Amino acid sequence: MFDFLLRPFRRRFGQDRAFYAAIDDMFGFIPNNIELYKLALIHKSASVELEDGSHINNERLEFLGDAVIESITSDFLFIEFPDRDEGFMTQLRSKIVSRQSLNRIASQIGLDKHVISHAANNSTQKHIYGDALEAMMGAIYLDQGYDFANRLLINDIYGRYLSIDEVLKSETDFKSRLIEWCQKNRYTIEFRTTSDSSGGVHQSGFVSTVYIDGMAVGYGSGDSKKAAEQNAAYSVSQGSPMSIDDENSAKILDRIDMMAN
Repeated sequence: MFDFLLRPFRRRFGQDRAFYAAIDDMFGFIPNNIELYKLALIHKSASVELEDGSHINNERLEFLGDAVIESITSDFLFIEFPDRDEGFMTQLRSKIVSRQSLNRIASQIGLDKHVISHAANNSTQKHIYGDALEAMMGAIYLDQGYDFANRLLINDIYGRYLSIDEVLKSETDFKSRLIEWCQKNRYTIEFRTTSDSSGGVHQSGFVSTVYIDGMAVGYGSGDSKKAAEQNAAYSVSQGSPMSIDDENSAKILDRIDMMAN
């Protein structure tokens, strides 16, 4: 009731009316603490310097929002698919919360028009809008609480901008896709797969590492050699869990961004 009464005043009056109107238009509610949402729109390339010399941007809210989105999405999939196993839900969740998916949703919402960024327009900066969406969800969680964030993400955002059927139909042969991309761009690719009996005779499986131009960029395990290599190829698109330096990480992100286009 109070939100309904305050909405026209906050949208039309005061120095923050543009911010209130933007949040209301994108998400359908009026914030309590507008400063959180201002911060969520500041990319690290446009960090604000404080009097003590420190810099603030949306990275901390992005960290929090990432966890909030993953938690809500896990809850959503657990309810929606009561008969599916952990592996299915994990892979589906990864597709839903991927950088490409969140970047697309952020653009559909109109968030891309409000992000403050000085980043160069190159492939390593293509996902700043998805990052801003994560930061926004962090702000919404702090400002409105988990239950509100849960309803907003599932009913309003996923309900309007996400098709589970389309996600389920999306490409799942990650190994073939990665090999094709490497061949097209003249990169060498190798899967090194070995049996893994660390779990004992009754829990043996396979582990696989994928190398691109000699760099270990993905890791996966599975009950079969095929499953392990598919999971290794899939891990490349999610960011490799293996240890690589900053320079190689940037190269891998550039390559995966190119592959996704």
